Amino acid sequence: MSEIKVVTNILKANDELTAINKEKLDEKNIYVINLMSSPGSGKTSILEKIITRLRPELKIAVIEGDLYTTMDAERIESQGVPVVQINTGGACHLDAYMIRDALSGLSLDGLELLVVENVGNLVCPAEFEIGEDIKITVLSTTEGNDKPLKYPLAFEKSGAVILNKIDLLPYTNFDKKRFYEDVRSINDSIVFFETSCTKDEGLEELCDWIRNQVKEKRMQA
Repeated sequence: MSEIKVVTNILKANDELTAINKEKLDEKNIYVINLMSSPGSGKTSILEKIITRLRPELKIAVIEGDLYTTMDAERIESQGVPVVQINTGGACHLDAYMIRDALSGLSLDGLELLVVENVGNLVCPAEFEIGEDIKITVLSTTEGNDKPLKYPLAFEKSGAVILNKIDLLPYTNFDKKRFYEDVRSINDSIVFFETSCTKDEGLEELCDWIRNQVKEKRMQA
């Protein structure tokens, strides 16, 4: 019972700070994506492709979450956008406290899109709200189509899912039909995208959708 109480208190405290983060970001009309995946899904590569396409028209910043290294942050910084690195020191997710501190290192004035690349993990990141507008889960075809049923919370909490490395589909036993059925059984309102960073497939559709999401939020101001 004590363990349940501790976890409940942690989540409650996180939710309280999430509300503060959300208010701060909403005041600036910044659309915030919490990008989640397991390691090796191609999440950083997708983010690079998004930045390349949208940077000429949108002011973008990134918060990079990683266990120990700065390698992904260095890749994103080379794209010419502001980046704040969070090293969790082994923690398996980002939380609202980490995001609050990271926001202090960014200039929010005029910012239109903030992407938080969460720690590679399909479990914990879905449990912690951070002040985002949407969670997006990335899954690669090389990981297997059984992940939605094994890790349902990530797909339940996400507004969109990106099936990446679609070019490798013929070389795997990934059952795309079953994957779509399983995801829809968990979340029937989720939006699907299929991408390949190596073949440059599906990325225009993804960026068009993000562009519209940003526009809609700014129109609501």
